[in-house]
Amino acid sequence: MAERSFKAEVKKLEAGAGEEFVGEGILAVTKALLQSGVAYVGGYQGSPISHLMDVFADANDLLESLGVHFEASASEATAAAMLAASVNYPLRGAVAWKSVVGTNVASDALSNVASGGVKGGALIIVGEDYGEGSSIMQERTHAFAMKSQMWLLDPRPNLPSIVNSVEQAFQLSEASNTPVMLELRVRSCHMTGSFIAKDNVRPAMTVDQAAASPVRDTNRIVLPPANFLHEVEKVEQRWPAGIAFVRDNKLNEWFGPAQDDIGIIVQGGLYNNLNRAMELLGLADAFGTAQLPIYCLNVTYPLIPDEVAAFCQGKKAVMIIEEGQPEFIEHELNTLVRRADLQTRIVGKDVLPRAGDYTAHVVLEGLRKFLAEWKPAMTLPEQVIEPLPAPVASQIPARPAGFCTGCPERPVFTSMKLIERELGPAHVSADIGCHLFSILPPFNIGNTTMGYGLGTAGASAFKPKDKRAIAVMGDGGFWHNGLTSGVGNAVFNKDDTVTLIIDNGYSAATGGQDILSSRADNKERATRHPIERAVRGIGAKWVRTIDRTYDLKRMTAALREALTSPEKGPKIIVAQSECMLNKQRREKPAVRKAIKEGKRVLRERFGVDSDTCTGDHSCVRLSGCPSLTIKPNPDPLRRDPVAHVENSCVGCGLCGEVSHAAVLCPSFYRASIVSNPTGWERFRKRIGDAVIGFLQQRDNRARAARAF
Repeated sequence: MAERSFKAEVKKLEAGAGEEFVGEGILAVTKALLQSGVAYVGGYQGSPISHLMDVFADANDLLESLGVHFEASASEATAAAMLAASVNYPLRGAVAWKSVVGTNVASDALSNVASGGVKGGALIIVGEDYGEGSSIMQERTHAFAMKSQMWLLDPRPNLPSIVNSVEQAFQLSEASNTPVMLELRVRSCHMTGSFIAKDNVRPAMTVDQAAASPVRDTNRIVLPPANFLHEVEKVEQRWPAGIAFVRDNKLNEWFGPAQDDIGIIVQGGLYNNLNRAMELLGLADAFGTAQLPIYCLNVTYPLIPDEVAAFCQGKKAVMIIEEGQPEFIEHELNTLVRRADLQTRIVGKDVLPRAGDYTAHVVLEGLRKFLAEWKPAMTLPEQVIEPLPAPVASQIPARPAGFCTGCPERPVFTSMKLIERELGPAHVSADIGCHLFSILPPFNIGNTTMGYGLGTAGASAFKPKDKRAIAVMGDGGFWHNGLTSGVGNAVFNKDDTVTLIIDNGYSAATGGQDILSSRADNKERATRHPIERAVRGIGAKWVRTIDRTYDLKRMTAALREALTSPEKGPKIIVAQSECMLNKQRREKPAVRKAIKEGKRVLRERFGVDSDTCTGDHSCVRLSGCPSLTIKPNPDPLRRDPVAHVENSCVGCGLCGEVSHAAVLCPSFYRASIVSNPTGWERFRKRIGDAVIGFLQQRDNRARAARAF
């Protein structure tokens, strides 16, 4: 069950020539692929392109009708290896993933396909996750494109440009026999816009037809002596062909006046931010009419020497707006300008930050410094002469990432804290996924994280005699990489570690996509393959499955046994409970519908008796649930605030379990909320209210009598 269904939106993909297509950037990319005659598509989910995989899955019937093969790949490496289909056949193929982490995973296959080259167009769509909102290490795709010599497109953030770039990328790939990478930032993926559609095109050759007529060319396989010839071919044939195609087809764009003594070069993906900054300075309007020359790099690698020289000719200085460090484009521009024997000064990181997200505010400040030095006579509007106020984000209180309300992963880390109280702290090797939130308060668990599915591998160096290291990974990471790199490695090396595999039924952190162990039915994919069976099949002997993570007694007992068992070798605990977010997405609409239809619906809620609560707040520290908070103490003689359960409670019961397991206080209660109760339930409620009211009145009279 994916985070979002695109069943309704994918109908737009059937739009024909001349029709206006309105939708998100993700949907536009899919339409562009179909218009380009793509033959196969694969990929692995991850922000900001997770929804791209969801669109492919929801559009599977349309893809099949056009003869397009779609794979929900097991990993980015699996997806990249699919591009082998374009090596010997005129098949257009596209794969997608989150960069740069996904590109790192796919690097072996990408290096091979870039070395041997392609016959059909090969497109890699990467979600460029750079900036303050990123969830990964701060690196860029540019370095990988340069390293393996794959062309890198960075289109302007608007739907027509993105759609054109997809179509041009296939043409560029085929013209130069080189894979092409297309990077899409978060804003590009989720922006809404329109473009004029074209007819969907059935691939000239389908994968079935290619398989029926196999072609073999040993010169495309990366083995001596062909691999030495590939390097020569890259330099002498593919590079010139790529540059010629970009130049002749004008993939890069020019804006503003033709002549001036200064100018701006900008990455395509940052064009909108630049235009907004110039608009605030009175140097452009909202539609892109600029007062300064702009050279927009929709292709950031390779740079086109003739275009660079023509733009820089006659200019004192040119500002390059390039996100991140090292400043690859700035270095190359300096080289090209010197080779062209021009004296133009390239200005980049000396007026812009070396790192971080280049928002419109950041670009504006850099542009103002550039103009002050190289165009001091230019008059700027009075309202922006003074520094702009700090961005709104800096005025908002910090909101650290955390588990959702009722998340089944929270009790796992509650158990770990309880065991830590008994046995002392242990080294915890964390992993990528929702469970990584455990490194933050209130749990403060996790020493390192090395990559997706590498939790167990990250613990493999620790072989203490008296205390076992603990590794954590999710079910998504387990199937992505953890089974072989983690559990298999631990079995082979007889690592005496403990691995917690959190099985919440989906690849939850990336949007709720089904995986091998999902217990949901999926007509297109094979599910219901238990993780325990897989780890036993690879040789693990000590394996325990907890089928309800909210049962703190069982969770804590299993963890204690794993850490103290005299048995050597890897210990595996599979902690199962469905992702609450997906569960609520499924159940809430059904509950609303049932209530509307007058059916009896029973829901559970938890609360805290304010009169009983001690104000210790250990329950909060051991849970961290957003629904569990504090409120003022109703007792005027007690100062400490009491625990309180908000209406967002989903009734998972963890708060009560925590209080019981940690021997805290008896203040938690469970209440059953009945919608559309039966007649008997209404009668019983009236009797109960009457009895309680009578007893309360009697108690009040007794208290009043004692007071006198």
